[in-house]
Amino acid sequence: MKRVLTADDKSLIRALRIEKGWGAVRMMKEFPSRQWKQRTLNDQITKIDTTGNTERKPGSGRRRTIRTADNIAVVSEMICSQENQPGTSKSPREISHEIGISHGSVRRIVKLDLKLKTFRRREVQLLTHADKAKRLAACKRLLRRVTKAKLTRTWFSDEKIFTVQTPTNSQNDRVYGAVSVKRHIAPERLLKGRKRFSNSVMVPVAVSQMGKTSLVFVQPGTKVNSSYYCEKVLKEGLLPDIRNIAGDVFTFQQDGAPSHRSKQTVEFPQSEVPDFIEPANWPPNSPDLNPVDYCIWGSLQQLVYRQKIRDREHLKHVLQECWECISQDMINRAIGQFHKCLSSVVAASGGHIEHHFN
Repeated sequence: MKRVLTADDKSLIRALRIEKGWGAVRMMKEFPSRQWKQRTLNDQITKIDTTGNTERKPGSGRRRTIRTADNIAVVSEMICSQENQPGTSKSPREISHEIGISHGSVRRIVKLDLKLKTFRRREVQLLTHADKAKRLAACKRLLRRVTKAKLTRTWFSDEKIFTVQTPTNSQNDRVYGAVSVKRHIAPERLLKGRKRFSNSVMVPVAVSQMGKTSLVFVQPGTKVNSSYYCEKVLKEGLLPDIRNIAGDVFTFQQDGAPSHRSKQTVEFPQSEVPDFIEPANWPPNSPDLNPVDYCIWGSLQQLVYRQKIRDREHLKHVLQECWECISQDMINRAIGQFHKCLSSVVAASGGHIEHHFN
């Protein structure tokens, strides 16, 4: 690694060169503790012989011909969405093609001159004005109803479909090759098959600060209607596990999925559960308020797809193994954010809050 010369080094080198006429080899021999490199000394000696000092000339170095005020202004105009017109911004690569400067120069202008940061967009539920009003009212009710003491005994439930085929993010799924064009890469390296209909399993669970239920697997091809949900998912699946852990004092939550909203579905937990947060009192279109949805599913999915899934039975086996790896500490942290999420929705007048959290 090239050693950076200090101001004291430069002064000494200048004096030795001007007053004694020493070259690089003599300087290194007489001052070994300085650990000077011959090439570095030769560069300094050349400067001294040419200019009489070791300082850099003002304005020396490569001229900044691309990051001009005009280009900075153009990039600034194109990189951000126009007022009241979301989505009208252009990417650095699009700007590069349009104004004829390199992609790297555009990125340096954005970072160094405009001092802009980039943030990844997130997909969220669409919220109508009616949804926002219902979310606001429901969150206010939940803040009053689910106190901090009651939160410790509240069970949050949800269900998710896991597929045999691994979900992929095409932005991160890339292949590098020492070729000039894409067609020269072997197709088995570049192309990845995708089944039109991948085998899958639906998995309901419930979690609380007291523990978690076992996974419940919905039979493939089964239509999860009110009868199936009450009998197989609740009566034979989640509720026995919850009672084994919590006894007869707990609160049970379920969202407004179609199989949860029917009269039969609502009446069943009302008669079987000590305290039930029914769909009518749960905010609509609100995965951002269910700890299972905004934390647990994502963590489980990351664990499951670290290996290639062979078939549906293998998927179920891996899901059970990975579910055991979901720690109670993680669940507690997720549920610990619940009141903060409710308060954020109230502060946002029922609007989105996903951008407030990681």
